[in-house]
Amino acid sequence: MSAAIEFHEHADEEDLPAWSLPAEAVDRIRVPVTLPEQVTRDWAWGGSTGAGVRVCILDSGVELDHPLVGRVDRSVAVIRDDDGELQVVDDAEGDVAGHGTACAGIVRELAPEVELTSVRVLGSGYTGGGEILLRGLAWAIEEEFQVVNMSLSTTRTKYVERLHELADRAYFKRVLLVASAHNMPVESFPWRFASVISVGSHEEADGLTFYYNPTPPVEFFGRGLDLDVAWLNGGTLRCTGNSFATPHIAGICALILGKHPYLTPFQLKSVLYQTASNAEAAA
Repeated sequence: MSAAIEFHEHADEEDLPAWSLPAEAVDRIRVPVTLPEQVTRDWAWGGSTGAGVRVCILDSGVELDHPLVGRVDRSVAVIRDDDGELQVVDDAEGDVAGHGTACAGIVRELAPEVELTSVRVLGSGYTGGGEILLRGLAWAIEEEFQVVNMSLSTTRTKYVERLHELADRAYFKRVLLVASAHNMPVESFPWRFASVISVGSHEEADGLTFYYNPTPPVEFFGRGLDLDVAWLNGGTLRCTGNSFATPHIAGICALILGKHPYLTPFQLKSVLYQTASNAEAAA
């Protein structure tokens, strides 16, 4: 009931509840109609290369100069300093597990002109603490990347509230979080949050084939089974998993934003819905 009786700070003058819109302010918030009557793939990303779109790979690092990844504009890592405080520092070590390089390579293949930044929050063996994940994600949101690929999740419920707050902050700052569903049928986060784009896998070979799921929490399925991905030492590895479906969707999002940079996460999710391979308007 408290929300119903919470008033605007100038309630005595305007008699409006908090967060209300005065009549004289309507003209100041008019927005253009940005989506056509029928959203097609050609409208959504036809001719786009992802140029000008800043994509963050929040993972195990990215191997610099890998031929399937190309240029990495910046590489940082979350570490604990001598006082035990978490710091985001420039990272010369690169990928310590291969996973982040794989994700970066997939994004690069789909959107060849994106600007890639690596944020290392996982160690060898894909280990990493929840506090490190939270700090890395907070940094990515502060830097206002347009797309953050999160091919990882946590099952630790003690981090859920803070992770949810960060996901909502990203949504309102127009930072698109594309998050992998867990490969096991367990509760994990942030992919279960409505403010992110959640991704599972499908079996088909086309990287631009993706499906909308009408029964979330997984909202979209991207290519993620038996694909050769970039790996350590300039090589490749045959892999399967939702981790690799996620950068396919992130790459498609980068293509869309490369052509329509003004889209909000809400609008972009609508464009994905209308251009999914199981949608009638996808042609």
